[in-house]
Amino acid sequence: MTAPAVAPACTLVLFGAAGDLVKRLLVPSIYDLMVSGVLDPDFRIIGIDRAELTDETWRQNLYDALHQMAADPAAEFNAGSIREDVWRDLSGRLSYQHGDVTQDATYQALAARVHGSAIFYCAVAGRFFGPIADGLGKADLLQENAGDFRRLVVEKPFGDDLASARALDAKILGWAQEHQIYRIDHFLGKETVQAIMALRFANRIFEPLWSAEHLDHVQITAAEVLGVEGRGSFYERTGALRDMVPNHLFQVLAMVAMEPPKDLGERAVRDAKGRVLAAVQPVKPLDMVRGQYAAGTVNGAPRVGYREEPGVDPNSPIETYAALRLEIATPRWQGVPFYLRTGKRLSAHRTEIVLQFKPSAHSIFGGQPEANRLSLHIDGDKGLRTDFQIKAPGPGMALAPVAETFMHDDFFEHVPNIGYESLLYACMMGDASLFQRADAIEAPWVSVEPVLEAWKTGEPELYAAGSAGPASADALLARDGRAWASLQPQPDAKAGRRMADGTKAG
Repeated sequence: MTAPAVAPACTLVLFGAAGDLVKRLLVPSIYDLMVSGVLDPDFRIIGIDRAELTDETWRQNLYDALHQMAADPAAEFNAGSIREDVWRDLSGRLSYQHGDVTQDATYQALAARVHGSAIFYCAVAGRFFGPIADGLGKADLLQENAGDFRRLVVEKPFGDDLASARALDAKILGWAQEHQIYRIDHFLGKETVQAIMALRFANRIFEPLWSAEHLDHVQITAAEVLGVEGRGSFYERTGALRDMVPNHLFQVLAMVAMEPPKDLGERAVRDAKGRVLAAVQPVKPLDMVRGQYAAGTVNGAPRVGYREEPGVDPNSPIETYAALRLEIATPRWQGVPFYLRTGKRLSAHRTEIVLQFKPSAHSIFGGQPEANRLSLHIDGDKGLRTDFQIKAPGPGMALAPVAETFMHDDFFEHVPNIGYESLLYACMMGDASLFQRADAIEAPWVSVEPVLEAWKTGEPELYAAGSAGPASADALLARDGRAWASLQPQPDAKAGRRMADGTKAG
């Protein structure tokens, strides 16, 4: 396997440098890139925030956070331990600038420090994306000179609805060209999400079956055990739908449902995604479910309801759970519903895609065998599971359900990966194929616009913390004669797994 090229030298400017995103995801990802050896010796990082920090205090805060997360097996940064030689190298590249992103003086000071190629990363709340674009533009920091690049990375949510997304796009495009804008969605950086294209288009045993002729429906789930974790004031402005659906879940949907791109080039892949997202129909009123977690028990520990969380209105109508039934108006998916769900304080952490096949066309077994199912596990025990029927041992022709599993770590060396590593590296390399184009931002907002309108009034259905979600989400599928895949881990199929060298998994 050819080693990846070293990225061009540049300065990475992190707006919101004292925030959770930088500490928990971005700096750990940069550490992983340092370990992999793909960063140029002249790569530098400037952090900007209103917090009263110095270079040394910022570095120490990041160092402490890295050690804490590396020692926590449940953390997304699962390095196990920190290499002190790597940290010393990284630490020497870090510098801090105290500044307010709404003030011109911040950008004037920054302009004196940034020379050559640069990436400006908006790791801040969405309401600051516009002011940052204005500040960078007025200070000529987005002007590209010969041989250098200037790029702007914008986090989600990109707008609060279709109108605000378009307005934000217009503002940014007033200062930068489209090729300079990298609208990031960290779900697209996950190895298992990127692997969907390889699974579909490199394997003849899958792609011919990936259509309405064989599939009954598709489920996409992003379930969390965690609650709002002290981010109540943020969640009050956002809610589960805006936080997860038009970005994360629609991007996964695009990977699952798009037609084969003509090649793996940036334009071909983004065109294929854009076409299928444009074909997703607006959600019908009966096809939407919203819920909010109430008090309950999670993993044996009592948890308060959302309305009792810090920073939350005690009468809040904000949803912490959203489920939708979607239709895609393309020949491949005619008549195949896509069910999306996401929620907090559920019974398990689970991010997966389930392709449910149609029942067997043969009725020779004296009853309808259980339908086949292909499940792609995005987080946790990453891999793939196929559920099918086989003859049970003994006389007669009794059927028994069995499963074959592929576990990613059985075949590949475990490498710490949060999901941002490949995205940051791609941005440095000028590869926008894993980032969203404006049409891929706007199309999901068009589809969920009826949901946003409907949820301006009324109340979410309460569900107990530690449950599978509101009862109406089960009813959404039950009316079609279907059911959600269980959030609980299925019985392990270790007997059907083999290691890369041919030996059985233990």
